[in-house]
Amino acid sequence: MNKENQGTQRQKYSEKEAARVFDQEFMPHVNSMYNFAYRLTFDEDDAKDLVQDTYLKAFRFINSFEQGTNAKAWLFRILKNSFINEFRKKSKQPAKVDYNEVESYYNSDDVDESITTDLRVETVQHMIGDEITLAMNSIPVDFRTVIILSDLEGFTYEEMSKILDIPIGTVRSRLHRARNMLKEKLSSYAKEMGYNK
Repeated sequence: MNKENQGTQRQKYSEKEAARVFDQEFMPHVNSMYNFAYRLTFDEDDAKDLVQDTYLKAFRFINSFEQGTNAKAWLFRILKNSFINEFRKKSKQPAKVDYNEVESYYNSDDVDESITTDLRVETVQHMIGDEITLAMNSIPVDFRTVIILSDLEGFTYEEMSKILDIPIGTVRSRLHRARNMLKEKLSSYAKEMGYNK
């Protein structure tokens, strides 16, 4: 018995239909995809690469997409899986530093010695005003992902379940725990800002 007879039939698009589906169903979500990718990676270039990889896979496997279903959820699932696969790949590789580049920079006449200390002060000053982002970034990626999908992207529990490939009960549990983590991390900040329980 082949796969097509087992209940999931693949759509067969002509080149023209595939291009239309890509342009009309997938491309309108490019900004949401980038925002999600950036919140996962914290790096503009990595986020752009992740979105590009997602759209390449979406086009490559466009016959797996069933018209009339939620294209945004389908794309988010591809992006999430790509992020996880890339994260696993990177976590197995040791960190890389180009020591020649660092050495040549610090040995050059152009180096401003005051930059090193000022940079630390500047970084701390920048972080003080961004407590919410810091709190979001400090929670584990599984919990951060459900907050992003639910509270920032507006997905339903059912859609999140499909994107993350987990049961709805797990989605609800993670979301509850993620919100509690954020609440805990932001409680002292809220008090400093004048909000009381």
